[in-house]
Amino acid sequence: MKIIQALLSSCFILLAMAGLTSIVNGQARIAASRVFLLDGPKLAETKRRVHSRDPTLAAALVELETDARRAMQQKPSSVVTKTATPLSGDKHDYLSQAPYFWPNPNKPDGLPYINRDGERNPEINKITDHLALDQMAAGVRTLSLAYYFKEDEEYAAKATQLLRAWFLDPATRMNPNLEYAQSIPGVNTGRGIGLIETRGLANTVDAIGLLAGSKSWTAADQKGVEAWFGKFLQWMQESKNGREENAAKNNHGTFYDVQSMSFALFVRRNDLAKQIAEAAKEKRIALQIEPDGRQPLELRRTKAWSYSNMNLDGLMQLARLAENVGVDLWNYQTKDERGIRGALEYLYPYAMGDQKWTYQQIGGFEAKLFYPVMRRAASHYQDQKFKAAESRIPKLAPNDREHLLSGK
Repeated sequence: MKIIQALLSSCFILLAMAGLTSIVNGQARIAASRVFLLDGPKLAETKRRVHSRDPTLAAALVELETDARRAMQQKPSSVVTKTATPLSGDKHDYLSQAPYFWPNPNKPDGLPYINRDGERNPEINKITDHLALDQMAAGVRTLSLAYYFKEDEEYAAKATQLLRAWFLDPATRMNPNLEYAQSIPGVNTGRGIGLIETRGLANTVDAIGLLAGSKSWTAADQKGVEAWFGKFLQWMQESKNGREENAAKNNHGTFYDVQSMSFALFVRRNDLAKQIAEAAKEKRIALQIEPDGRQPLELRRTKAWSYSNMNLDGLMQLARLAENVGVDLWNYQTKDERGIRGALEYLYPYAMGDQKWTYQQIGGFEAKLFYPVMRRAASHYQDQKFKAAESRIPKLAPNDREHLLSGK
């Protein structure tokens, strides 16, 4: 009898140790998720709540799974499937056309195209690389989040398939450059401005981090994608198009920095990421925001409300990325009080209907464009003034994915 009891006790101890090992390994996997725009610790806490069946997250989780099941049907995207061929003759080079340029009605051949700011030329849809990129990024983000919260390997396997097709497979991968992005017919074959089209890759970098621990995403995959982003970051820094976009003073410069900092963190160049974050104080915030909070470079656009919110969102993404290297851009202010919060407070009364927007806005004014930036700032400004302002922002629907990302 004593022998049986001893055996049972030993089995219990072994099972307990196995369970403990599983918990420890699980915690290690969460801690190892290298995310930079997302908040890793906050995401880990939300995951624990999901596994504890927190009812406040149930609807958002169901919606995420619905989106993930849809993404499971997605075919791998590639730059080589386009019908047009870049000047290089290599379909692996990304290609797109400037969206706001149209045929010149005064020229028989329509060349050179002329600018009609804010008016998208449907002709750009004939070149499919931009759409293919966006589809890949959206699919990978959804699948990676679903894998992270549910630990269902099929989601990781599908995300891996999409990532390999875009970045790694020699037959389908994109070359790490944007030499031929946003070309203007009759003017050029590509511009620095084209870098705005890859701003979503900062989210892709985070999505890759969420795949850590899966059986599908291998060390070779990780090494290969890090090498790709290392080359792309080098191209951004050294090429003519990259240097032009870095010098842009408006939202294009902001999102250049978002990408540069995200990619630098991803390829473990924290020194470079910190340099970008420190430079952004003067180069982006002080230059772009007036003491009263206006963003004049965005206000001159034909979609002034849209671009003011877009640039502010970009500056907040910069601030979040800067946290990874110990730089506080959320509370940075110049001596004459230029800062992110000032830009937020400037837009607020227009979104709430307290004041009428008087700048140009093709397509009409939509207050809802402001809500995401207000929510993004919520965890960084905790004073009573901000909380009172935040209370007027419409609540998220229970099934909104943002509940899982923010933990709220």
